[in-house]
Amino acid sequence: MTRIYIALVDTPGIFAFFIRRFLRQKYIHVVLALDAGLEEAYSVGRRNPLIPILSGFEKEDKRKILRAFPSADYMVCELECTLQQKEQIRERLRQDMKQRYRYHYAVLGLPFILFGKPFYQENHYTCSSYIARLLAENGIQISQKHFSLVTPRDFYEYEGKRIVFEGGLDEIVNTDAMWRARKPEAAYEY
Repeated sequence: MTRIYIALVDTPGIFAFFIRRFLRQKYIHVVLALDAGLEEAYSVGRRNPLIPILSGFEKEDKRKILRAFPSADYMVCELECTLQQKEQIRERLRQDMKQRYRYHYAVLGLPFILFGKPFYQENHYTCSSYIARLLAENGIQISQKHFSLVTPRDFYEYEGKRIVFEGGLDEIVNTDAMWRARKPEAAYEY
């Protein structure tokens, strides 16, 4: 067995404010990572942290996000999986990253989530729906809902997760710097 990581994120902003009100929870964005330090982390979200309109599939840059949102809070959770599942997920993430401009944020799908009606427009996802679909295709079922209806709340309530860190993004970045300074080959432990 090995692990993959889900980061639940709370960032400021007007769009985040509305999502937070709808979900009635602090964490409103979901990131899939292959390591606890979020060095290899991906999501459907802002291409540039400061411009919410330009959204799609991206590799997350935690230092860039920290500069844009110094008060961002994260909850990093680990999910157990097989080595084969992790490698299949890694390969798909890398393939999708090569074709990232084909993937867009599912703005048209948002009202369908409100009404609980599945809706899928090709290559359009929310942060949650992309990750839910990818995990389900690899045998990790976060929710019984259609992937287009999965929200950050489903990841937050998922019983198969174990919280390994909760706090400010600055703590993750600073811990990362500390680990590299002390022992470059060390695994991340929070």
